Amino acid sequence: MSNRTVEMQRSVPVCETADVVVIGGGPAGVAAAISAARNGRKTILLEHSGQLGGMGTLANVSVFMGVGNVTGIYREIISEFLPEALPDSHHVSIWPQFSPFEFRYYLNRKLEKEGIEVFYHTSFVAAVMEGNRVTSVVANTREGLRAFEGRVFIDCTGDARVAGDTGVPLRSGRDEDGLTQPMTLMFMMQDTGKPVKSVLPEGCDRYETVEDLPQGRVLIWGGMGNGMLLVNMTRVRGNGAKIRDVNYAEKEALRQVFSVADYLQRNGHETYILSHVAPQVGVRETNQIVGLYTLTEDDLLSGRRFDDVVAQTNYEIDIHNPTGGKSTDERKLSGYDIPYRCMVPVNVEGLIVAGRCISATHVAMSSMRVQATCYALGQAAGNAAALAIEHGCKIADVPIPALHERLAAQGVRFRK
Repeated sequence: MSNRTVEMQRSVPVCETADVVVIGGGPAGVAAAISAARNGRKTILLEHSGQLGGMGTLANVSVFMGVGNVTGIYREIISEFLPEALPDSHHVSIWPQFSPFEFRYYLNRKLEKEGIEVFYHTSFVAAVMEGNRVTSVVANTREGLRAFEGRVFIDCTGDARVAGDTGVPLRSGRDEDGLTQPMTLMFMMQDTGKPVKSVLPEGCDRYETVEDLPQGRVLIWGGMGNGMLLVNMTRVRGNGAKIRDVNYAEKEALRQVFSVADYLQRNGHETYILSHVAPQVGVRETNQIVGLYTLTEDDLLSGRRFDDVVAQTNYEIDIHNPTGGKSTDERKLSGYDIPYRCMVPVNVEGLIVAGRCISATHVAMSSMRVQATCYALGQAAGNAAALAIEHGCKIADVPIPALHERLAAQGVRFRK
């Protein structure tokens, strides 16, 4: 990377103005937009790709991990999109598989019904500040650079892109070496009912044993009853927020896809073809903001509870080896709270952060990063944004009793 810089100063047309501007349309962004809009706030959502759903659709991570609860907007989504998976209780785990294609369509319709305008193919470029307050963001659109003004902004980029641009300090990976969890390219295989000829392109590996596989294990889901396998078995070392790491991962992960598919076709799945490869590599971990509170490994292991709780989970510590090695650190948890302060970045006003990039250590984020928890964090962020506008207060001063009231009104039930 060159040390040289260029300077650019230009006027950018304002495309839209809203009360709440959500940047990123993954689980956190979807829930943030819905919850803010239901508070009567004009809300817009900027999404860099052509589809909502984040890793669940873009990276084909089409299974919701169990987190010990099904509540709030996440519960509503399950009830509408996967009603057969809806439990009677708010406080149980479910692990439903779903079609990323059907879910993409469902989310489009869901946000239309909520009156939320989604700007697709709109990628964050820079934050515009007045003092330490964010007043607008500039994004790259199909019509060039455009500005989006707002009163509160919610960073749901997954990489803390907005927060980082405003000067919020960021952490990345393990304390000792900065390594993040590796990336994975998910894919699907379909049962044809008859033997198929495997295809191993030139340059791919012929794996002979489970130990040869990138993760050293077979990790597949086949619970949809339609002969489809969802495969999570590739692994590429790197940080998904770094240009050349992603450049390498997209190519290497695809090479591994063909290699793994060939292995499966020779070992128990002789009638399956490679039917779908995710549009992009899946990213587990990149940046974490420095917030008013940092969630820690000790918080998880001790099952800590917080007065300003906004999400709860018992999903395990789940660290895919950051070196790219075949091991995975998996440790069961009884359950813990995530406090609102983890979403409030230091040194900036008018910005809330939701999703996997909240203030958390490398170990803590390995548990709180999954989709169901991100929906919960987004729902809290959208309500907090609305309350900050109503009360005319700083993001850090949003009254927690009022936030809990709004969450309860939107169907959130916390375990006491």
